[in-house]
Amino acid sequence: MRTIRIAELLGDGISPELHNAVHTIFAALPVKIEMEEVDLSLPAREKDAASCYDRALLAMSRTAATLKYPTATVHESPNKVLRERCRFSVIHRPVTTIPGVATNFNKPIDVDIVRVATGGTYDDAGRRIGLHSAVSVRVIERLPCRLAGQYAFQLAGMRNRSVISSSKYTIQQATDGLFEEAVDEIARQYPFIRHERILFDALLAKLTMQPESVQVVVLPNEYGDFLSDCAAGLIGGVGLAESASYSYHEDGSVAMAMFDPAGGSAPDIAGKNIANPTAVLMAVGSMLAFLREPTVGRDIRAAVFDCLSQKKCTPDLGGKLGTDAFAAAVADAFTRIHK
Repeated sequence: MRTIRIAELLGDGISPELHNAVHTIFAALPVKIEMEEVDLSLPAREKDAASCYDRALLAMSRTAATLKYPTATVHESPNKVLRERCRFSVIHRPVTTIPGVATNFNKPIDVDIVRVATGGTYDDAGRRIGLHSAVSVRVIERLPCRLAGQYAFQLAGMRNRSVISSSKYTIQQATDGLFEEAVDEIARQYPFIRHERILFDALLAKLTMQPESVQVVVLPNEYGDFLSDCAAGLIGGVGLAESASYSYHEDGSVAMAMFDPAGGSAPDIAGKNIANPTAVLMAVGSMLAFLREPTVGRDIRAAVFDCLSQKKCTPDLGGKLGTDAFAAAVADAFTRIHK
């Protein structure tokens, strides 16, 4: 049995319940997962935040990948701190229709959203000018845009899909223009992959009117954030969405990879055994695929889909299973599927 070492970043709210669900799945796998745990919960960070982040960075640097649970944002955003400390430059949010999940959107969607993880409006909180004005600086850097473009085109090549780059390049001509220019540089290396530019507002309309035509999308930081939550809403909610973040060595190889559910810590339902672990289990599937276990990763996702299609799910999706029971059902389905 192959052994894989990962870092596991513990969090707040429903995180302990998600942690238990993940370990239920780990026990059913044909590979052994060894975890290096780091406590990133709010109490630990309030006691010594610097030490928490130092331990997290060390664990992440010496393991094959990282699984992170939701953390509360109070004094700072742990996600933002990790993005900066780990130099994450690309965030991947796959969003796909899940059988059996009721939504307000009646068309199937299957989109890979690739987001530049740095820059945009998120790196500068801005400042007030007098009583009635404020200003912030928006920065776009070529290298992260090229890395996001490279990831998007490689993904499209593997999945036989087309690529859309999207921003407000006609208005933000300097910043979004630089982003599109960087993506065009990558696109020329993949002449066999269809690529088109679409203005961001037009893309939102296209996603809801013709979702089948939106396959792989690469965007600057804030646009990618907006689109990710919009797309997650179309499939039933952010609680069903997974996320992966990547940093790179100078030679273009992955330096660090972190996988996590896109949703938050949900303190209002913490400890009630009703949290939906779908997103974190999907993130585990993607992590295993990244760790050269594509069949295991695929079958974890298939097991989640199998349970949800049969309404073996948590109350938020109309089911009657608690978090623990749902995880056990997914583990049973995985054992049946993965033969």
